[in-house]
Amino acid sequence: MSDRSERHFVPVRIAVLTVSDTRTFADDRSGDLLCDRIAKAGHLLADRAILRDEKAQIVAKLRDWIRDPGIDAVISTGGTGLTGRDVTVEAHEAVYEKAIPAFGTLFTMVSFGKIGTSAIQSRACAGVAGGTYLFALPGSPGACKDGWDEILAPQLDYRHPPCNFVEIMPRLEEHRRRK
Repeated sequence: MSDRSERHFVPVRIAVLTVSDTRTFADDRSGDLLCDRIAKAGHLLADRAILRDEKAQIVAKLRDWIRDPGIDAVISTGGTGLTGRDVTVEAHEAVYEKAIPAFGTLFTMVSFGKIGTSAIQSRACAGVAGGTYLFALPGSPGACKDGWDEILAPQLDYRHPPCNFVEIMPRLEEHRRRK
């Protein structure tokens, strides 16, 4: 393998999903924040949507994006809390082929440093399905900023040592090629 300093940036095609019963594109600060950071990092915004907190709708959108060869990753914001309408985690888990449990753990660690024990109320999660990464962040702009800046930005950068999500993307579907 080549020296990391010789690696070139690889743009990732990312879809952003805001889950909210009240947000629109006019006031979706968390979705806007993620889209801005995606663009500033040099990645491509592949699609964007806002859906109500309805599990079946979220599952259908995730499955559509998983099937889309033009999307490498999905970041959702909202619906990760504990209230009765918070169903994003359940929707994500319904489509995962493999969960990435350390994502939620790491997000909690980052959050704890910012908001203390209130971090316990987040159910941020991640997984992989159909060769697509799926990340669920809380709905607050602060949580999206922390999730992107502290976890996703480095992990979605091919140059990030010692390892990152981008370098294993080509291998996410290798089990389907086995004989």
